[in-house]
Amino acid sequence: MKKLVAYITTGFPSLEFTVDAALALKEAGVDTLELGMPFSDPVADGPVIEAANLKALQNGFKLEHLFEASAQIAPHIDTLWMGYFNPFYHRGMETFIQKAKESGVEGFIIPDLPYEEAKPYKSMIENAGLNLIDFIAPTDSHARIKQIVTEAKKFIYLVAYAGITGSGKSEVLQPIITEIKKHTQTPVYVGFGVDQNTAKEKAEGVDGVIVGSAFVKVLLDTQLTQTQQITNIANIAKEIKEKINT
Repeated sequence: MKKLVAYITTGFPSLEFTVDAALALKEAGVDTLELGMPFSDPVADGPVIEAANLKALQNGFKLEHLFEASAQIAPHIDTLWMGYFNPFYHRGMETFIQKAKESGVEGFIIPDLPYEEAKPYKSMIENAGLNLIDFIAPTDSHARIKQIVTEAKKFIYLVAYAGITGSGKSEVLQPIITEIKKHTQTPVYVGFGVDQNTAKEKAEGVDGVIVGSAFVKVLLDTQLTQTQQITNIANIAKEIKEKINT
């Protein structure tokens, strides 16, 4: 069965909501949760997730809130922290590793940390029994793909196009999927631009999909109550999980 990874922004609109939403997504069939770490300059994210980041920061988000929420979420669903390298650098990778181990978080997704620069951190993270997720982009050469994927653990994050999340662009991914699978048995999940309408198509040939903006867009809809927001994202998750597996 193909897997569904869901991203939500931690602390938006509140920590309590984040916990409730995470547990509802788990019940709806989400296999892995990306807890986003709000950051002022989320360079890989589109306007939807950027807006949620900004609102969470305006609401007073601190890293301690991430650790607090994770302790309530990670025991129930496979959880990763998704964040930009700046907080990891300033707080110290050792601190994040320790806090992840304490809360049961399985590892990190750091989209602005290139493979080459990630190597020393990757060793540190994996030696602690955690995972640092590797990215492959459509612009990567065959040689670089082989280099990256032969060392990849947990899953490989295949970026569906060169750009930002949520923009709905499209690339022909089958050649790159074939190339990845020549060199590894690590699962390949595709992200960027995946929603209810595109999930079935984008899931072709891969082992799972990563969905973010489709969920966060609902959480930004202030015309909905928080109960309605949670119901809606759960329904989206159920729909996507069904579509990628039929």
